[in-house]
Amino acid sequence: MTDYSYINNLDLVAGVDEVGRGPLAGPVVAAAVILDPDNIINGLKDSKKLSHKKRMALSDEIKSKSLAWSLGRAEVEEIDEINILQASLLAMKRAVEALGKRPAMVVVDGNFTPVVNYKTIAIVKGDSLIPAISAASIVAKVARDNEMVNFDEKYPDYGFSSHKGYPTKQHIEALARLGITKIHRRSFAPVAKYIV
Repeated sequence: MTDYSYINNLDLVAGVDEVGRGPLAGPVVAAAVILDPDNIINGLKDSKKLSHKKRMALSDEIKSKSLAWSLGRAEVEEIDEINILQASLLAMKRAVEALGKRPAMVVVDGNFTPVVNYKTIAIVKGDSLIPAISAASIVAKVARDNEMVNFDEKYPDYGFSSHKGYPTKQHIEALARLGITKIHRRSFAPVAKYIV
């Protein structure tokens, strides 16, 4: 196993992660975070391993204590046009390019890196190994979850506030009963079969 611990001792490392590759609806959202080594944030880990309440609190703390943070996104139309992997990389690229500081290195969760003008490394399970990536995963997840809760008000019968667009039984049943909305990904098989 590769030892990436040296990365945590480097200055101006931008951690990047995305949220929303698996859902049938909504955008894919990425975040980039440059942590401040003099302003330690405790409890950073993969956003999926945190409670909703803890994620919300950490997201606020990350935004207030980090040297820089930003969000990037790819919309449903872009996902359908270029596929979810390319849309995820596009969202990450947009997040990195929106940072207020120039990173010395970009570290990305997963197997793929966006095309940016910085030294970039992809780290599998990076959201559990690199605090900056953990921070990015938290900021991205909170931002996307909040957006899906807002969509729940616009499309109240789909259950977006609970499943956030993922293909749960509730969501699949709502699709069968009500059809698709503007925020559904038409290129995804469970949605495509309901296109009239």
